[in-house]
Amino acid sequence: MIEDAKSDGTLNDAKHEKLMGQLAGDSDAEKAAFLRAEMAKPVHVDALMSEMPSGLGPQIYAMSLLAIDLASQAEAEYLRGLFKGLGMDPASITDVHARRGVPSRYT
Repeated sequence: MIEDAKSDGTLNDAKHEKLMGQLAGDSDAEKAAFLRAEMAKPVHVDALMSEMPSGLGPQIYAMSLLAIDLASQAEAEYLRGLFKGLGMDPASITDVHARRGVPSRYT
């Protein structure tokens, strides 16, 4: 989700707070510090793809939709690269978008 939020090249205060609320919850200071450090790193989609377990494409993509508001072309391109990297087909992507109530830019 952190990589997703950074996908448009910015991580503004609103995105930062949203992620801290979703990921940190009632966590300790060490976890919060780790999350802040990860948010400060640049986006690296290839590294992200290499760390994802196989078979979880729809779930991983759905989590990405929680962090992205599709307000920019960069975010849409990030999602496009993510679904291709996960080996998902356009019909699967359309299904994930429909279940989340998010318009799909891929149909």
